[in-house]
Amino acid sequence: MISIIIPAHNEFDNLQRLFKVASFLDHNRLLEIIIAVSPDSSDKIESLDCSSKVQTLQCKKKGRAVQMNEAAAVALGDILVFLHADVVPPKGFIDNIQQSLKNGFDAGFFSYRFDKDYWYLRMNSSFTAKDGFFTGGGDQCLFIKKDVFRELGAFNEQQALMEDFEFFSKMKKLKVPYTIVNNDLIVSARKYECNSYLRVNLSNFLLVILFKLGYPGDKLKTLHNKLIRTPYNG
Repeated sequence: MISIIIPAHNEFDNLQRLFKVASFLDHNRLLEIIIAVSPDSSDKIESLDCSSKVQTLQCKKKGRAVQMNEAAAVALGDILVFLHADVVPPKGFIDNIQQSLKNGFDAGFFSYRFDKDYWYLRMNSSFTAKDGFFTGGGDQCLFIKKDVFRELGAFNEQQALMEDFEFFSKMKKLKVPYTIVNNDLIVSARKYECNSYLRVNLSNFLLVILFKLGYPGDKLKTLHNKLIRTPYNG
């Protein structure tokens, strides 16, 4: 059975959009959706019009890694799926996960495309369909067996930014078998709407390089906030 975990901080509009178009809510293998809400979030989850499978977890601390770990600790499913609030899964989402596990993989990610159709965004999204330098980002929606997640030590809560890449590096080090499902998630292009395409890509490249060189997570987050303007307090 599957538990979907969605970390949230001021994401009410995106959550509302997600549940309006979600095609997986009634799937018999989906046990629950846990929205892990930060302590100072303005989200009023109780007013969402959504499935009875959706529950809210008011987290003790703010931070994507902390919130996802808190939710994972109480999740009842034996498969954990970490989904960003501004990412919409495709049709066949749950079946894709189930099939990947049947094929012998312990974890996986999805390819994605953006919700704005520009050639340069299509070029970016094309790289998510295969394993490469940027594989493992949170927008690719990690799914993983819960016992494997625990064996890896969950997300590093000291990693203020790029906790997803840090976790993926642990997966590779311990040779966890994973796959990339080529069935596109729909990812918000909001970051590109607030910044130029060149600025976002150069910033992402720099941050990944610094992360791989061991730059501290808090300093990465400070640098990210200086380089990239965002429409939310994430």
